[in-house]
Amino acid sequence: MLPLWLEPLARLIDAGGVVLVGIAAVAALLFSLALERVLFFRLTYRRARRALIRRWTQRADHHSWSALTMREVWTRDLIARLRRPLPWLKLLVALCPLLGLLGTVTGMIAVFDSLALSDIGQARAMADGVARATLPTLAGMAVAVVGLLFTTRLEQVIRREDQRLHDRLARAVEENDA
Repeated sequence: MLPLWLEPLARLIDAGGVVLVGIAAVAALLFSLALERVLFFRLTYRRARRALIRRWTQRADHHSWSALTMREVWTRDLIARLRRPLPWLKLLVALCPLLGLLGTVTGMIAVFDSLALSDIGQARAMADGVARATLPTLAGMAVAVVGLLFTTRLEQVIRREDQRLHDRLARAVEENDA
């Protein structure tokens, strides 16, 4: 008898196999990284952006080569902090369909193995086994699509913020000079 809190995990394994649990773990990691990026952008990045603009406007020199190089280094550093988990997100998105395929292949092997052991070709048992075997592919693709949407949106936000940061730094200097 399983504890009550482990019953959903047992039903998940029964529905799609052990690989489905792996897909669920990858999905949890993917969505926790996505949530971390949203919180980073809303809380930490905006504060760091304001601090960078304040630091830039407090400089006396804004037009020399060294000042412009310093501004570029500061902005690249801040954008790099925003971009940091992007490779991990892309890796997890790419991993989901592969895990789904692995679950389908292992499920189909189990279906054919059970059909080989039984003397009677039970079409209903085979259809049930095929349905259970394709569940990991569905889950892997669904997680990958949602992860891909988030990753694409994050890349758009990063490009937009890179441009906005340069614009805000230039505008802040113009407002100080006026």
